Amino acid sequence: MKILYTLLVSLLLLIGISCREDLVGKVTTANITGKVVQKGTNSPLANVKIYTSPTTETVFTKADGTFILENLPLGDYSVKAELTGYLATFQGVNLKTETGVSMVFEMSDDDSLNSAPSVPQLITGADHSENQPTSVVLSWTCTDPYAADSLKLRFKIIVKNSLNNIVFEKEDIKVKSYALDNLIFGVTYFWQVVADDTVNPPVYSEIRQFKVTDTPNNRFHFVRKSGSNYYILSSTENGQNFQFTPNSVNSWRPKLNNDAGLIAFLRTVSGNTQIFTARKDGSNVRQVTVTQPVSGYNNQDLDFSWSTNGSEILYPSFNKLFKINKDGSGLTLMYTTTDGSFITECDWSSDGAKIALKTNDINGYNVKIFNIDSLGNVIKTILSGQPGSAGGLNFSIAGDRLLYTKDITGYENQNHRQLDSHLFIYDLGLNVSTDISILSKKLVGTNDLDPRFSPNDAEVIFMNTSNDGISEKSIYKISFNGTATDYPRTLLFTGAEMPDWE
Repeated sequence: MKILYTLLVSLLLLIGISCREDLVGKVTTANITGKVVQKGTNSPLANVKIYTSPTTETVFTKADGTFILENLPLGDYSVKAELTGYLATFQGVNLKTETGVSMVFEMSDDDSLNSAPSVPQLITGADHSENQPTSVVLSWTCTDPYAADSLKLRFKIIVKNSLNNIVFEKEDIKVKSYALDNLIFGVTYFWQVVADDTVNPPVYSEIRQFKVTDTPNNRFHFVRKSGSNYYILSSTENGQNFQFTPNSVNSWRPKLNNDAGLIAFLRTVSGNTQIFTARKDGSNVRQVTVTQPVSGYNNQDLDFSWSTNGSEILYPSFNKLFKINKDGSGLTLMYTTTDGSFITECDWSSDGAKIALKTNDINGYNVKIFNIDSLGNVIKTILSGQPGSAGGLNFSIAGDRLLYTKDITGYENQNHRQLDSHLFIYDLGLNVSTDISILSKKLVGTNDLDPRFSPNDAEVIFMNTSNDGISEKSIYKISFNGTATDYPRTLLFTGAEMPDWE
């Protein structure tokens, strides 16, 4: 019996000890889940370091900003979030039950660690440089020590000039260069660049200056085409040019008058063809005609003429010829055709005594070229009663010769296509025409058009192109310094037409 009692007591002791060991070893745990977002935008932040104090485990947020700290013993913790470029943040957590806790961190940019971009260093144009073109590319260098800001770095360029109080500013430039166009001849420009990383105060560069070259005394003017519009260029003989009129408006038939210091040209305004003038640099654009526009057959063929002293302009309007002062005053009817034919081209002799006219019917044919005096009396007929196209009138300096073109094939069609247009010089004293296209060996299948005497009458400038109507147009000159049967022709400008040489 004593032995049985001893065994029973031992067994109870073992059971009690076992129960106490189970109670001591069991620990209650819970999870902390959460998400980290950028303050202000609520954009999730990835790779944020999450850890606790007292220390448990360290985890990093996923691409969607979420994280989980698993199997943390119940108790009080401080949870901390860290990410380079952001202010570290922490929250206190009390794990009371096995259900755990969910939390959200909002992290702010650490502007205190953000350095401003470097001062922009200006490269081109060079400081105090002169004789710059009317289009320049300004460039600079600039860096940002904070990589994230390099993607946000934007520039502003500030430009002033010596002519007026206009300040040009261009903001939100993402590259380190900017092209300035349509600068004014002879004007000094001042420029500065501002760098902005959207965090720090903007950083300003030094101020530099450059001067645009003075207005060149270009003697050549011609047109090129951009889309459906013509635009005018001013050029030297070696091809140094600037754009005289913009592509946005249709402008053609440039004619320089040195006495007036102006270039006159035709421009489309509200569907009408009007005469405009501008200074040699393209500034001070002024509309001359208003109530009585230039009108007639085929706007591209219409032409006008300056008086020698640059005070007046002759121009056609259907069957009438008008004279107008360069300021738009003094509109005067000079001549009306007797047969109702359209006046398409005109030219005024240097002494003002003669006016050459080209008239045609509504289809551009039945051409007549003749001279009238200042009273409107016909004094000489140069061309009449011949089939095909003709035109391109220009007096020599002395007014004793008249330059014109004629399609020698006499071809006529509804598209007014010319097959073999030649240049002719008509001697008004001898009543003889000389075909200078033959003497200058014009290529077969091409047309010579829009001729003008050179300022010294020793050469002729003109446009040559294939008769297919779609090939490139080029401007040439013919020199009369060859033999009597061989006048050389020289290419001046490609992709160009309607030349003027004063």
